[in-house]
Amino acid sequence: MTQSKTKLGFNGTWSMAVGGMIGGGIFSTLGVVVAIAGAWAWLSFLAAGLIALAAGYSYVKLATFYNEGGGAFTFLRKIHADGFAGSLAWVLIIGYVLTNAVYAFTFGQYLGNLLELNSWFPRASAVAIIALFIALNLKGVAEASGVEIFLVWFKLVVLVGLSAWGLSHWDIPMLSQGVSVPDAGLGAALFGAAAVFMAYEGFQLLTYDYNDIETPKKILPRAVLSAIIVVILVYILVALGTAMLIGADEIVKHEEVALAIAGEKAFGITGLVVVTIAAAFSTGSAINATLFATARLAHKVAKAHELPADMGHKNAAGIPDRALIWLGSLAALLAAIGNLTSLVEAASLAFLFTFTVVCGLAFKQDAGSRWITGFGALSAAAASIALIVQLIQTDLSALLFLLALIAIAVFGRPTILRYFKNSRF
Repeated sequence: MTQSKTKLGFNGTWSMAVGGMIGGGIFSTLGVVVAIAGAWAWLSFLAAGLIALAAGYSYVKLATFYNEGGGAFTFLRKIHADGFAGSLAWVLIIGYVLTNAVYAFTFGQYLGNLLELNSWFPRASAVAIIALFIALNLKGVAEASGVEIFLVWFKLVVLVGLSAWGLSHWDIPMLSQGVSVPDAGLGAALFGAAAVFMAYEGFQLLTYDYNDIETPKKILPRAVLSAIIVVILVYILVALGTAMLIGADEIVKHEEVALAIAGEKAFGITGLVVVTIAAAFSTGSAINATLFATARLAHKVAKAHELPADMGHKNAAGIPDRALIWLGSLAALLAAIGNLTSLVEAASLAFLFTFTVVCGLAFKQDAGSRWITGFGALSAAAASIALIVQLIQTDLSALLFLLALIAIAVFGRPTILRYFKNSRF
């Protein structure tokens, strides 16, 4: 996430974790979850957060257990499950590409809404922002940890301030105003939690920076777990506060830019501008971090001969350039042609699958409390099933597309690798 030579202390590590989650999470997912769960959207964020907390616990326990970063790919190779590690790495990379598409899509929508250019402009902006960060990363330009810390606190102040203003106008009917949810209640909340799980995935980017953290065995667990708890609280506050300001129906109607609409409702043009700036910086920062982390993961996987060799190429600046260009271009394409709900739900399913495996591995290796890791594995698996059911009912084409990609990653990967062996794209 950062190429800074200075080791990350608790503040920097915590800020990276919070920034990775809030980066595009709440700006992208609020309208999606309200459309599914209605008045129970806040409970969806809580339920998803508890799964993320168990997954975060599993990640940091495995990282400290092996005293090595690298995430799920590295953890599985430690138990000599190299083939499965390669397949899961492909699924994880698919998840990152989808997530970056969501971030870019959201960036374009917020910018287009502010400038009142809502036809081609948001899609073009989405492609442009990814192209910009591809270019910056190819030159080795990294976001300083100090800048990341500032941006995280700026986002937190904006989101908590907006939420507090909304909560000061408490009116329970606003939580479900104009929104009809067939399975209102706990069931809807659980489906909503599964659908927007990607809002919590960013914490695990820190596992790739394990060696860049001061005393990681001490700092990483405290920073990641406390960051997830804070993000859960922020998401719940935003879900409730935004509904108080504009009502559930307006959140769904303007799902791509719901927080900007709430900011304008609360503080006029100033609120609109401030929230849009927060969204732009958040999504931009998240795109940058995810692009670099994904390219670095692809390079590592390629060096282990689990991706085509060209994905392991580095340029003169030491950047995995071809992985960066290919993965960034795929994200830009999806942002240009996709819709928010499909992208969010597909990304969520990819990460739920990955986190099920990681929690299961932590349980098997007895890394940490088995009550927590077991809960993480079972709840993430249950959420995956719930999301598949949801997609069958609402977006079968998106589900089939994602399942086809996962099938290629799991079953077609050996054939693809043989085809590309010693060849170039």
